[in-house]
Amino acid sequence: MYTIRIEDSFSSAHFLAAYNGKCENLHGHNYHIRAYAKGRELDKSGILVDFSIFKKALKEILDPIDHVNLNDLPAFSDNNPSAEKIAKYIFEKLTEKLPSVSISKVEVFETEKNMACYRPLRD
Repeated sequence: MYTIRIEDSFSSAHFLAAYNGKCENLHGHNYHIRAYAKGRELDKSGILVDFSIFKKALKEILDPIDHVNLNDLPAFSDNNPSAEKIAKYIFEKLTEKLPSVSISKVEVFETEKNMACYRPLRD
């Protein structure tokens, strides 16, 4: 099995309704994203996925959520854009953009020490 990983980042604000703590207030993060793809076969040039295609897809997903209040976006209409939900959102968008690529997981770091990961149960 082969695995590749790309990374990017974005900055946004959010709050967690009914959290009962500091994160219930509007605040921001400089999110760092890691996205992984996996597969058993390489293409004729010996690569799993072209890094430039993978990075472009991630950038197209992150650009609309950069420097916004995530709570204002329809994707997070329940008003709780947690790191876990952001990871799932990015995973699903990558899967839509790259249907021939097996996206295996997405990690969202709110800080360098705190990370949430989404991967489907099929793993």
